[in-house]
Amino acid sequence: MSAFSTLVSRVKIIVASSSILLAMCFAGASISHATNRASVEKQFRVWLEQKIWPRAKTKGVSRRTFEQAFSKVTLNWKLPDLTPPGSKTKPRRRQRQAEFGSPGKYFNPGSVNSATSVGRKMASRHQRTLAAIEAKTGVPGRTLLAIWGRESAYGRAKIPHNVFQVLGTKGFMSRRASYFAKELVAALVIAERRHVPAGAMKSSWAGALGQPQFMPSSFLNYAADGDGDGRADIWRSAADTLASIANYLALHGWVAGRDWGFEVSVPSKISCSLEGPDQGRSIGDWQAMGVRRISGRPFPKHELKGKGFLMMPAGRDGPAFIVTPNFYVLKTYNTSDLYALFVGHVGDRIQYGVKDFSVKWGQVGGLYRSDVANMQRALIAQGHDDGGADGLPGYKTRRSIGRWQEANERQATCFPKASMKAALIR
Repeated sequence: MSAFSTLVSRVKIIVASSSILLAMCFAGASISHATNRASVEKQFRVWLEQKIWPRAKTKGVSRRTFEQAFSKVTLNWKLPDLTPPGSKTKPRRRQRQAEFGSPGKYFNPGSVNSATSVGRKMASRHQRTLAAIEAKTGVPGRTLLAIWGRESAYGRAKIPHNVFQVLGTKGFMSRRASYFAKELVAALVIAERRHVPAGAMKSSWAGALGQPQFMPSSFLNYAADGDGDGRADIWRSAADTLASIANYLALHGWVAGRDWGFEVSVPSKISCSLEGPDQGRSIGDWQAMGVRRISGRPFPKHELKGKGFLMMPAGRDGPAFIVTPNFYVLKTYNTSDLYALFVGHVGDRIQYGVKDFSVKWGQVGGLYRSDVANMQRALIAQGHDDGGADGLPGYKTRRSIGRWQEANERQATCFPKASMKAALIR
């Protein structure tokens, strides 16, 4: 019998002989003392055996794979967002998040220039692989490179965590425990299929795997073999990483031959509240309204009949864009407007040598999510559709602010600012 099985058997005896053990640990005492942490570690082992093993077994995971995955795993008490047994759930701290903070900070020159310069080297190094992938999927190589660069610095970023420890910890005692438990089972399936040795299955602190930062369920659905060795090794193979990103985008609806979008000038007569993927019209129609590419070049002829959508991530205080459906495919990879914009922009810089956006980012953002959420609640109370009071200034919030400003005879800027709080929240 393995050491893991022996430990589990001993814990089972303890639980069987005292049915109140788990109840006591989950009901009350503080976990600040080492003795209580040890008790929680035992609960963790019972949970693995009683909750995770049966689910993994039904997915074809062998006992050997299961025990190898957890043989040296203990709870990682340093991970964020944990609610250990017996502890009282604390309210979320007010927080800032890069994707929803100041857009200018997200596009800092260091990040953009580094992603561009290294991306050009990678474009040359992987030219044949990228061409083959684009021919198969329709996804441009520049887009794959930009995502690769953003997610893991082209494979150079450290991805240090043991995925079984991360997902085990978060599946056992985090606010989103059921989600992470599901991902934990998916990770065991990956280990069973031997795409990579279990010890090499490194993840981020949130359980995202390898160079493209796929959650395990995404790996199972979208990981691809790019180098022809029969495995999808997104940890050690650049070809597999690029093929996997392309497969993900293609299966999420990437339209071959269309761009992601264009930086544009938007006349003041066009309301910024026209932003959003549900207010699209042909790019030719936007052009007829007076929208122009900021570069001075005309929109490509093949794009004129295609749908385009106004996107103004900083409202009137920053660059504006007409984006295509491919922009929203990029958002399936990461739901942030700024992420998709970063990827599109860096890809263009890699391939075409474009410079920074022509319009500078204004001094917007920087509010706490709680501040934005309070503003959203006020807008919702007035009948606006904000998409929920989540504290994140997405397109629904931006355009709702614009409509509120217009209704109150204010200049429409379409972005939450501290100066609006007093007028909105009464």
